[in-house]
Amino acid sequence: MPTIAFLEACPGIGVFISGAILLSVCTVLYTQDIATLPQMLPLAFLGATLADHSGYYIGRWIGPGFHQTEFVIKRKAIFDRTEAVLVKYGEMAIIIGRLMTAIRSVVPLLTGISGLSPARYTLYDLIACAIWTTGLGLLVIGLDGLVD
Repeated sequence: MPTIAFLEACPGIGVFISGAILLSVCTVLYTQDIATLPQMLPLAFLGATLADHSGYYIGRWIGPGFHQTEFVIKRKAIFDRTEAVLVKYGEMAIIIGRLMTAIRSVVPLLTGISGLSPARYTLYDLIACAIWTTGLGLLVIGLDGLVD
């Protein structure tokens, strides 16, 4: 569980991994009574938080020169969209970005590059991951209702 949550939000990898995989795995485990939400959701929260913080600290380490890398140039549209969200919403973009699958793995990286303090980033990211985990749980319950 934490591995899937980590991979879908991991910088670089998360651009290619859909959040639907985690949702599907959680739903199957829940509907088949293999795992409960109290078992799965903290693990998903942990994976998401670790991925976000990995991205943030990689961004702080890489710095602004990251924008000239081949990886970013090839994925210009995703990075432009993410930067537009960061500029428009400031720190709230950390929460918004966690909830948007297309830019989830890029927001922490760009936030780290922007120089936001680690304490402020951690505060907003923990809130974002808590909201995201709650949404994951509600979606699993909702999908379980459709399966029954």
